[in-house]
Amino acid sequence: MKVSLLLLGLLAGYLSYSQGKPPSHSIFNKLLFKNVTKDGRVDYKAFKKDSLELKQYLNILTANPPNEKTWTRQEQMAYWINAYNAFTIKLITKYYPLKSIKDIGSSIQVPFVNTPWDIKFITVGKSKMDLNNIEHGILRKKFNDPRIHMVLVCASKSCPVLLNEAYDPLRLDEQLNKQTRVFLEDPKRNKISGVSAQLSMIFNWYSMDFTNDGGSVRDFINSHSTKKITKDTRITYLDYDWNLNE
Repeated sequence: MKVSLLLLGLLAGYLSYSQGKPPSHSIFNKLLFKNVTKDGRVDYKAFKKDSLELKQYLNILTANPPNEKTWTRQEQMAYWINAYNAFTIKLITKYYPLKSIKDIGSSIQVPFVNTPWDIKFITVGKSKMDLNNIEHGILRKKFNDPRIHMVLVCASKSCPVLLNEAYDPLRLDEQLNKQTRVFLEDPKRNKISGVSAQLSMIFNWYSMDFTNDGGSVRDFINSHSTKKITKDTRITYLDYDWNLNE
């Protein structure tokens, strides 16, 4: 039965590719709802058991590279965000059990690779790529939307929580805003008050992404969080916990 469903999914994917239409993210949506809690804890053991379904979805992504001429901006962004998160899950399940994604490429030997984000295990259309290509070469470079940092999940506890549904082009702006607010107001990831703000290292690593339109990290926080800061609020950064988000 699973094999038949896999073949049907692949056929649907290839037909979509031939027609130049964005693929459905329904398979990933079901897997996330089943295997991710509302607070973002991921059941990687369950994802391993659902490896056929996950492979089916990844094959559909492979067969359906975004068409910049016919896809909307939202369709392209949703595709790449879902791809980043789904392929990250695939990478973790390949080496699971492990304590951290950073163990991949170090204690687990991958030839000519220093970090898990440099492993070219992703195929989109005819292109081989890694997670860095998706995040830095496509999402950050092309779309200039700092909210992507609140939805890309690198399988670690200090990352934003993994949403237990797929990103939907028709609701993408709503989902981006919601997850940004959730991330900012989560005391495990950001501790914000009027006097001080202990922020995620994401705001330090990618500080320039939050100033692209003449704004600042402070402006971004005040636009998306109910907890406001002022120009006098002292900003420091929290240590990043790379332990697996399970």
